[in-house]
Order: sequence, then structure tokens, then C-alpha cells
Amino acid sequence: MATGADVRDILELGGPEGDAASGTISKKDIINPDKKKSKKSSETLTFKRPEGMHREVYALLYSDKKDAPPLLPSDTGQGYRTVKAKLGSKKVRPWKWMPFTNPARKDGAMFFHWRRAAEEGKDYPFARFNKTVQVPVYSEQEYQLYLHDDAWTKAETDHLFDLSRRFDLRFVVIHDRYDHQQFKKRSVEDLKERYYHICAKLANVRAVPGTDLKIPVFDAGHERRRKEQLERLYNRTPEQVAEEEYLLQELRKIEARKKEREKRSQDLQKLITAADTTAEQRRTERKAPKKKLPQKKEAEKPAVPETAGIKFPDFKSAGVTLRSQRMKLPSSVGQKKIKALEQMLLELGVELSPTPTEELVHMFNELRSDLVLLYELKQACANCEYELQMLRHRHEALARAGVLGGPATPASGPAQASAESSVPEPGPGPDPTKDTIIDVVGAPLTPNSRKRRESASSSSSVKKAKKP
Repeated sequence: MATGADVRDILELGGPEGDAASGTISKKDIINPDKKKSKKSSETLTFKRPEGMHREVYALLYSDKKDAPPLLPSDTGQGYRTVKAKLGSKKVRPWKWMPFTNPARKDGAMFFHWRRAAEEGKDYPFARFNKTVQVPVYSEQEYQLYLHDDAWTKAETDHLFDLSRRFDLRFVVIHDRYDHQQFKKRSVEDLKERYYHICAKLANVRAVPGTDLKIPVFDAGHERRRKEQLERLYNRTPEQVAEEEYLLQELRKIEARKKEREKRSQDLQKLITAADTTAEQRRTERKAPKKKLPQKKEAEKPAVPETAGIKFPDFKSAGVTLRSQRMKLPSSVGQKKIKALEQMLLELGVELSPTPTEELVHMFNELRSDLVLLYELKQACANCEYELQMLRHRHEALARAGVLGGPATPASGPAQASAESSVPEPGPGPDPTKDTIIDVVGAPLTPNSRKRRESASSSSSVKKAKKP
């Protein structure tokens, strides 16, 4: 009779030591038979990660029951162990040394090469690359009716078409092999013109009514002019190349100065518009009643360009702000304008930091904005006057030298001295007369002259403003 130990051995159960010693089966052994087995197997398979070893390095380790990591990345799911060479069991196809002829050759030459025995008797595979130009053929009647030309004989035309078939319309080779002793000497353009004229004529004659034709057109005159221009370009001397580069540089300078003048004129127009708008705004505020002044100011505020005057920031954010912050100049105003503005305020007897009441802050900001606008207008006016004076002196110098085509007129007074100084002297380098002719837009202002003129204009504008 089987005992409890035999039953546990058959069911692969391992009870506690007391049960094993007594040989009885407990209730836990029957309900959970695989619990202790899985626990033992997990204890045998896993082991603790050593200290100091990174988790990524520890993950590369494997036990005997796990698959080995691949040595090289592969797309196959079988792994590198089971991949085997699949060698075919069929017989090798035989090769044979056999003759062949090239259809592109007309002399019937025989050649030999290795080829598979199954392809014996087939055409040469590279014969399909032998592309030839389809040169039209005309009859005697067609030539007499449509292709007759007094400058060309039929024998010369036949010779041209024969060479066109032989050399696949390579007209440079055709011109080289042309029989200039028997026929008239022709250029490449003459040969092309005659050939394409005959092709177009035959296409028109042989075309079916109602079909769209692609008639080749060759402009011999344009081709001759193109080659002539190319020959002139190739035969230029170093002096001519240098002169052309100099002219191109001067052209770029003229275009740059033209763009600069256009930009200055746009800025000046913006300043003038801003001055007119500000004056109109002040005139409207004076005529409007005092009670409706704030409403009018908010509702019907004219549009002023951003470049005019000073645009003070609006403090509309939540929180406590000081009224004196509204008197600070924005960062967009340069240091030069700030110094000029302080000098103008000191000359007018206005404090640089007045008491920041509501009315004073508003009026002080408007005053500084108008002073900056006045400063910019004076600066733009001085620039225009300087450029106008330079152009006037240059015009007098050119007229005195007789470059403009009129009689030479001597200058007098201070204009004569400036004209004499602007007349170029002969010397090495580019032609000075050419420089005076090209530079018609006016040379850019130097930094030193600009600084001197800006300081002088700012001081003179303040003095004029103080006068009644």
C-alpha cells in the first residue's frame, strides 16, 4: 500500500519538514502544488546584480537557459547559428566560345566572345544601342519642284546629305570633310541652314492635312552674330578686361548710392509727414473745447509714423508704477540724439528732470518728441543741401571740362575753387574723366564731415528756435 511519501513523490510535492518526516499530506500541498517548485526554480535562475555594475552591462549577461545575444545585427529571425549556405544542386550552365557579328558594322567583320550555350544564334545584345539619325531622302521631282536654290546645285546638296548620313549630323565634322575644292567654300552655318531648310520644306510637303508639325527652325543670322560676339569676347586684351571690371564696379556703386538716396528720400518724406501730422494735431487740440479734449484725443488720434519723434512706452500693466517712469527715454533713441536733446533743453532753459505731475509729464514728453523730430529734419535738410552742393560743383566741373557736350564755361568765386579741386588730374589707373562721367549720383558722406555737420546743425537749430 502506497504511503504519503510515495504520493508526494508521484505528484512532485515537497511538504514541510514535519510532514516529510511524518509522511502525511497537508491541505496546502493539495491546493498549491506548484508554489514551492516555482519558488525553487526562480531562486536557481536569478542572482543579484553585483555592486558597481551598471544596469545596462548587467542586462547583457545571460544564463545557460536563455538565448545568446547576437554578435552582429541581422534581419533574419533564425539567428547566426542556424544560417547556412544554400548551395544549388543543379548543374552549372555551360559557356561556349562562339563567333558573332555586330549589326552596326557594314563590313561583315567576325568577332568571338564567351557566351552561354543556350544563347547561341541570338543577336548581339549591344546592337540596340546603335542609334542613327533619320536623314530625309528626296527624289529628283521633289528637288526640282520644292528644293531648288540658285546658290546650291543638286550635286552639292546630295554631297551635303551624304555626309549628314555618314557622320550623324555632326556639322563640325561635316564641315571638315566637306569637298571645298570641288564645291564652293561653305561655313558651318551655311551647311546647317541648307539642311534644315530642306527638312522643313519636305515636312510641309509630305504632311497630312490637319496634323501638327514639328518643323525644325535654324536662324543662321543669330548663330553668326553669336559666334562673332563670342570671338570678340575671347579676343579681349587685358586692358579691356580690366576696364570692363572697373565699369561693373562703378555700376554697382551707382546702384548702391541710388538705393541709399531712395531710402533717404523715403525717410525724409516720413519726417515731413510726421511734422505735418503733429502740427495738424496741435491745431485741432487748440480749437477743440477743453471738456471734449480727452475724448477727441483718444477717438480721433491721427496716425504718426513710428520713425517720427519719440514713441514712449505705455504702462498699462497691473501693479504700482511711478509717473516718473513715463519720462524715461526708450532704448530705441541713440546716445547721439540723447546728448543733442539734453543740449537743446539746456539752451532752452528747461529742466532735464521736472516734477512728474500728470500735465507736466505729458507736455515734457511732447516737447522732447518735437525736439527730436526737429533735430532729424535739420539733419536731413543739411544732408540734402550738402548733396545738392556737391552735385552743383560736379556739374560745373564737367561743364568747364567740356565733357557734357556744351561749351566750356569758366566758374567764378568759391565755386571755381571747388570746381578746380573736383577736376581730376591725369595719372596712372582708370580714366579720371570716365570716373567723373560715371559718378553722377554723388559720393557718400564721410563720417567726420557728417559728425561736424550734425553738431553744427543741432546748435544752429537751437539758436534759431530761441529767436522770436
